[in-house]
Amino acid sequence: MISETIRKIEARLRDADSITPAQREDLLKLLGTLQAEVATLSETHEEEARSIEGFTFVSTHEATRGGKNPALMAHSITGLSASVQGFEKSHPKLVQVVNSICTTLSNLGI
Repeated sequence: MISETIRKIEARLRDADSITPAQREDLLKLLGTLQAEVATLSETHEEEARSIEGFTFVSTHEATRGGKNPALMAHSITGLSASVQGFEKSHPKLVQVVNSICTTLSNLGI
């Protein structure tokens, strides 16, 4: 299920007309790193890994859809950021990549 969600996010990014090729490339790279980190996390914290993926999917959807809703975008980014709280020491790279994704997606919503 986890890799299926990542594939859906990748497809969403590849099909999005609302982002530039450079933004797409950056997000796909971040997503690749996220996939590896979430796979590691899911070995011990499967529910949390699913939450991270779910919020990443929703945030990507909100950032790339045609009619952007700033309130929904902010809510999804806040959820994504909150989904990694508590993993700063045990999974610092995961927190770093999620923060980078949040920043990148937030910038798309401007």
